[in-house]
Amino acid sequence: MAHDRRKADHIRINLEENVQFPTLTNGFERYRLVHQALPELDLQAIDTCVPLLGKTLRLPLLISSMTGGTEAARVINRNLAQGAQARGIAMGLGSQRTGIEQAETADTFRVRDVAPDILLFANLGAIQLNYRYGLEECRRAVDMIEADALILHLNPLQEAVQADGDWNWSGLLGKIETVVREVGVPVVAKEVGWGVSAATARRLRAVGVAAIDVAGAGGTSWTEVEYHRATSDAFRKLARAFADWGIPTAESLIMAREAAPGVPLIASGGMRTGIEAAKAVALGASAVGVASSFLKAAASGPEQVIETIDQLASELRVAMFCAGAGDIPALRAPDRMIRID
Repeated sequence: MAHDRRKADHIRINLEENVQFPTLTNGFERYRLVHQALPELDLQAIDTCVPLLGKTLRLPLLISSMTGGTEAARVINRNLAQGAQARGIAMGLGSQRTGIEQAETADTFRVRDVAPDILLFANLGAIQLNYRYGLEECRRAVDMIEADALILHLNPLQEAVQADGDWNWSGLLGKIETVVREVGVPVVAKEVGWGVSAATARRLRAVGVAAIDVAGAGGTSWTEVEYHRATSDAFRKLARAFADWGIPTAESLIMAREAAPGVPLIASGGMRTGIEAAKAVALGASAVGVASSFLKAAASGPEQVIETIDQLASELRVAMFCAGAGDIPALRAPDRMIRID
């Protein structure tokens, strides 16, 4: 099936090719946490716990949605889930369209047996609501993996640069609203790497989404991924033209925070360090999503996933300590951050 090949291609390309934004960054280099030479804190007592969608995470960290549908994806997902369970963080699965349309692949998404306690996100492309999907498929995605919440991901640019992409994005917001109202679990709206604007955040808040993952620019460029998948020069040129498109993650986070007050925000898109995670939380994120680092770790095994989490956790704790923030609410104090232009 073409969708199977696409999934396999995405894993291979992300592991083997340079698919980062050529020049655009996630924007966090323009922000600095204010150093405190006298923090009056015990580093070992720093509290990184945070509530999100009815569960408590031991770190404000999410393994972002990546893959599923192939045998290689099964191994990767189970390695990721074991790491998430061991360290009390959240995890999203890749788009479950394959699991719905090809029942024999559903098991490649299932991880509850190794991660019974984590905050777990099911995932479907929002655009599928314009292509014969509805509440039934959304509920099947949730039930398939015993998920706590459903991600509807937004990827118009990725679809636009594919010869076989889903190009009709008209009338989609009302269908998202129906899912939010009736699916029975919290719904998270998530970009995949080009950011959420203020206008989009306002519209998503208005239809009642439980959280927004801004997934800004500065990490993996999915137009670069599609460049490597393209089968014609015309679509390769089209994909490459948009290699640096998007809203940097830091700026998208600020836009969404101001446009959608009260809605929990997840900051993903080029997030590579615990220091960047601390900056994102200080700018208003409830949690931070990381993908690329975890994909590479999971290709080796669950131990490498845990090592990656621990490294991010150590950097986050030291950043909080040196910023004088003993817990996550303190990190969000208005005087923690300065902008360097």
